[in-house]
Amino acid sequence: MEQFAVTDRAAARISEIVAQTNQAAETALRVAVLAGGCSGFQYRFELDPRPQADDLVIQRGAARVVVDAVSLDLLAGSELDYTDQLMGSHFAVRNPNAKSACGCGTSFSVD
Repeated sequence: MEQFAVTDRAAARISEIVAQTNQAAETALRVAVLAGGCSGFQYRFELDPRPQADDLVIQRGAARVVVDAVSLDLLAGSELDYTDQLMGSHFAVRNPNAKSACGCGTSFSVD
């Protein structure tokens, strides 16, 4: 099993965002897990022009995703996807480690 996977849809959207915001080609989408949210942990997504030496770097086509080592413990076996639905478009993490999630889709617990 991969540590963290990125779907084709997510990779395509990351490439679009990097191009639209005139970021350097090596800019990556950082996926992090932070304490907080209504279920205990929450996902954070942000562009990062300078990944750290200990980051996991996933290259999918022209898109790059980085995950720090602490977040990776909570994201092991997960998949980053991009959904474009009537209710809105967003990045989503399918996380097999999450025991419960809140309705917002950005907060989860592992207990």
